Amino acid sequence: MRLGKIEIAKPLLLAPMEDVTDQAFRIICKRLGADIVYTEFVNSEGLVRNSDKTKKKMLFREEERPFGIQIYGSEASSMEKAALMAESLGPDIIDINCGCWVRNVVGAGAGSDLLRDIPRMERIISSIIKAVNVPVTIKTRIGWDPESINIIDVAKMAEQSGSAALTIHCRTRSQALKGEPDFSWISKVKSAVSIPVIANGSLETPLKIRNIFDNTGCDGVMIGRGAIENPWIFSQAKHFLKTGILQNVPAIEERFRLLIEHLRLSAECKGERKGVIEFRKHYTGYLKGLYGAAKVRQELMQYVDLAPVISRLHHYQDELILHNTLKEKSTTAEIL
Repeated sequence: MRLGKIEIAKPLLLAPMEDVTDQAFRIICKRLGADIVYTEFVNSEGLVRNSDKTKKKMLFREEERPFGIQIYGSEASSMEKAALMAESLGPDIIDINCGCWVRNVVGAGAGSDLLRDIPRMERIISSIIKAVNVPVTIKTRIGWDPESINIIDVAKMAEQSGSAALTIHCRTRSQALKGEPDFSWISKVKSAVSIPVIANGSLETPLKIRNIFDNTGCDGVMIGRGAIENPWIFSQAKHFLKTGILQNVPAIEERFRLLIEHLRLSAECKGERKGVIEFRKHYTGYLKGLYGAAKVRQELMQYVDLAPVISRLHHYQDELILHNTLKEKSTTAEIL
């Protein structure tokens, strides 16, 4: 797949996710094999008003490249100004959010609301593409609801406007995150346009990712929620695509090593207290399925400093290793 100067075969992309794809999480996913990573949603109106909080969402490190900034908004003039501000920071890609289903975004006329007003979507896309010199990509859904699926028209318009690629979350806006995505639209869009088409929507296992590449002819796969619970999905999927062999679930030691690395990055990027507090949402994913995880998560939620969190995690890791060792001995004794 080619995006400007970027060329990657069968890339795996980290989806932009609000309150998730901050700098620390992007770096972790990049280190685990994500080919392209994106910011959280960046509000164009916030940028135009010079909101420091909004501008901070766009900061990145060189190791994150290829790196994209995703912006959203309802008005072409604000989106164009926001795109120019984003471009000034030197990203590799600017992505336009035309697919977010969340009520407050849609209520403001942004995100997937643009699927109900294709001329306005076209004005926004065209104005941004004319204003900036980096590849501009679009992320959208197949339509507003089952009665108004218009992704073919949207794809043709995006291509004619000069979009470098199109990512399709294969659900309608009315589905939100529920129900099964309809990936049959990927091959239909591929037949209608020549720009790269990236598949998105509940692609959280290596097998699903390989099947989508094989069955739709998509140019890339974008992974969202699957990376929250399993950031190893990128390395696992690449290994499976290359060898056909599924890797085992990471060992306890590797799981805790990455958890602590991610936690330290969060504190480094945001400051210790804020980094520790905002990291809390990641404990569920890293500790999912582990013995005694619910109780430990409750304890971890009480800390605001890095040292006691790391100390408790090391202690919990030792507890788990001991628990598993005793369990194995018990199982062996029963067999004998």
